[in-house]
Amino acid sequence: MSKKQILLADDDPYVLEVLSLYLKAEGYPVVLAKNGKEALEKVNETDPLLVVLDVMMPEMDGIEVCRKIRAEKSTPIIMLTAKSEDIDKILGLELGADDYITKPFNPREVIARIKAVLRRINDTNSKTKTTLSFPNLEINLAEYRVKVYNKPVMLTPKEIELLATMAAHPNMVFTRENLLENVWGYAYAGETRTVDTHVKRLRRKLMIKPDTPWDIKTIWGVGYKFEVK
Repeated sequence: MSKKQILLADDDPYVLEVLSLYLKAEGYPVVLAKNGKEALEKVNETDPLLVVLDVMMPEMDGIEVCRKIRAEKSTPIIMLTAKSEDIDKILGLELGADDYITKPFNPREVIARIKAVLRRINDTNSKTKTTLSFPNLEINLAEYRVKVYNKPVMLTPKEIELLATMAAHPNMVFTRENLLENVWGYAYAGETRTVDTHVKRLRRKLMIKPDTPWDIKTIWGVGYKFEVK
């Protein structure tokens, strides 16, 4: 098990205490933050294994913290919120969060989700070739890095996993439901638009042009495929 800590960021002392106890019982070192500003500082100081991030926090909310983390790092993020509105959930996922849990929650569920996110990342690294290479595209799963035309492209972990899932099987068609299950780990009922949003951002960030020798193709009424021309 990695010795890196799991960062818990929440302005509720009870949430911090309970989740800390459960995580420590599972053998995970823990670092705590009581507001968004402190959370961001500790992310930079400790480079945690994973971040559990409350949405509603003083000084800087969790959405902004997530945005700032994703501008520089691919650290896995699980969002916590008392809000249940669909737009909040989608916003969190589109910013690059790996999972989203609505309060009140069972601490055991949070631990299970943390393990699931870490397991998916490890499975991606172990079951897929460490590096997937195509003309002017390199996907490095060991380091979670992508290069296009030999230049690094800043992608979130979910964007990298989505790209790698399709690129590992060139020209194979994936339904949106397939991609939700393979990349997010379980089905978000009725939220296949999450896949559409991530694909749209991938196309933009990868700078796909008409003469690019590969593409992420939409198969209308079905889903997507990574096409090698």
